[in-house]
Amino acid sequence: MSRLSKNRIFLLILITLLIFVFIVATSSRDSKLNWINNILSVPLSPIQKFFTFAGQKIDEALSFFRDIEAVKQENEELRLKVHNLEQENRELIGYREKIKELREALKLKDIFEDYEIIGANIISRDAGNWSNIFRIDVGNKDGIDVDFPVITSSKGLVGRIMITDITSSKVITIIEENSSVAGWIARTGGHVVVRGDMALKEEGLCRMDYIPVDVEVEVGDIVETSGLGGIYPKGIIIGKVVQINKTSNELDRYAIIEPAADFKRLEEVFVLKNKVNVGRSGSVEE
Repeated sequence: MSRLSKNRIFLLILITLLIFVFIVATSSRDSKLNWINNILSVPLSPIQKFFTFAGQKIDEALSFFRDIEAVKQENEELRLKVHNLEQENRELIGYREKIKELREALKLKDIFEDYEIIGANIISRDAGNWSNIFRIDVGNKDGIDVDFPVITSSKGLVGRIMITDITSSKVITIIEENSSVAGWIARTGGHVVVRGDMALKEEGLCRMDYIPVDVEVEVGDIVETSGLGGIYPKGIIIGKVVQINKTSNELDRYAIIEPAADFKRLEEVFVLKNKVNVGRSGSVEE
């Protein structure tokens, strides 16, 4: 065998041995590492599980609080929307009432053809007597004069103009004790006098006197202005009978009237200005 052939065989054997040693060494090192890992995994496994569990719970808690904040924000937005809708609803109701009043006011022009209908707002009420005497925002510049009738949009009698100045007027209502109105019972046609009463005005009521003996009156009867006396035109609704008080003397019987106008809730009224006779006396109708 030649020298070159021997060297090749030797080199091949050497390379084979080196590969074998490398494989053994690698296997041995992996075994040692696996053994170490197995030893360490016993005490470290619960710790790893704890931190994994804790991490999951922390993530869940953070997610929960994020959800709470989102719900709070959503609730706040919903509350704001509800508030806005309620406000819009109140405004719509107000507009609807205004439209209703305007329609009623247009009807007044057809009912009281001889009168100019002047709308007015209540701007103040007398202290201690707030529901009986109040001031409105129309006056002499608007053609308003003393004793002009004042009514509601639904043709309910409020009272009359008591005092006027350039820009405003004071109204005395029918429940004030210094006020009286010639009326009649719509069902029977009996003429009566409706006047204010010191005790009844605190309840928003007034009194009907001088009921004719031969005139029938019942609870629920509607009482209107008769047109007598020169202040109030005929046909304005004064109110309805809510109580009848009888005595041994038929001439002394009287009734309690609930006015058609709700004085405590009045905000707007209408003044009747006679197109022919614009001046009035300052006396109270008897």
